[in-house]
Amino acid sequence: MARQWATQVQPPPQTDPPRHPCEILPTMYDLPSEDPEEPGLPDEFHDYQPQLLRETFQPPRYMPDRFFVGTDLNLYYTLGHPTWHKRPDWFAVLGVSRLYHEWDLRLSYVMWQEVAAPYVVVELLSPSTEHEDLGHTEREPDEPPTKWTVYGQILRIPYYVVFSRYTDAVHYFELTGGQYREIQPAQPGLWLPEAGIGMGLWFGTYQGLERQWLRCYDASGAWILTPQEQEQQRAEQERQRAEQADRRPAGGARAPARRASGRAAQSPGDQSRAVGK
Repeated sequence: MARQWATQVQPPPQTDPPRHPCEILPTMYDLPSEDPEEPGLPDEFHDYQPQLLRETFQPPRYMPDRFFVGTDLNLYYTLGHPTWHKRPDWFAVLGVSRLYHEWDLRLSYVMWQEVAAPYVVVELLSPSTEHEDLGHTEREPDEPPTKWTVYGQILRIPYYVVFSRYTDAVHYFELTGGQYREIQPAQPGLWLPEAGIGMGLWFGTYQGLERQWLRCYDASGAWILTPQEQEQQRAEQERQRAEQADRRPAGGARAPARRASGRAAQSPGDQSRAVGK
């Protein structure tokens, strides 16, 4: 739950003509990047799952330096209360510089200093946050708004995903008419049209743990490989080429081609399909 910081931001002095808010409101260098009242991350899963999403969120319509992925990063969202924030477990923004003002790593994501709101947010459900993550809590008028209100009504984030590591249940929400509506995709995954990729549940081993994970897939339905998986794939292809070279007859002549029987051999990615196509 977001908290208002003890240190209050004093209103800037009036000028004539008025200065733009970006010039007078606090930047990410002025706002805290961590909450001293927070005890810390609840478990390793909150490290590994966002990391897998970060490694596989590779939208083909954007150059690597034209989108930003945030993990457990403060998201400051309102001019009226500059210190109010949420801290999504993972979020992605399209069409912005990978670096703050093209040169620095971000400490936080401050909406009045940025050009775009997040496109998709993922919250990892835990017992202490379940009700708020799923939009089942309300706030008093003098309290910060809920995640549901901030993501859907203030920032108007198009897609919101909630995933529980305890039940492996995933909830996909799409912003429709100013409200989040839970959707059940026809295929086992949520397609993100502007990004040109999808997000769905994958059962496999990551960081030595075999379980259900959220990860991204491409337009063909194949899971997008992590850098480690890409390296393993390259090594396997090199091994296969070396074996084929060793089986060639002496003198460089190629062995007679074998007649294909049955169905064609599967490509390395065919066993990693996210959706049947």
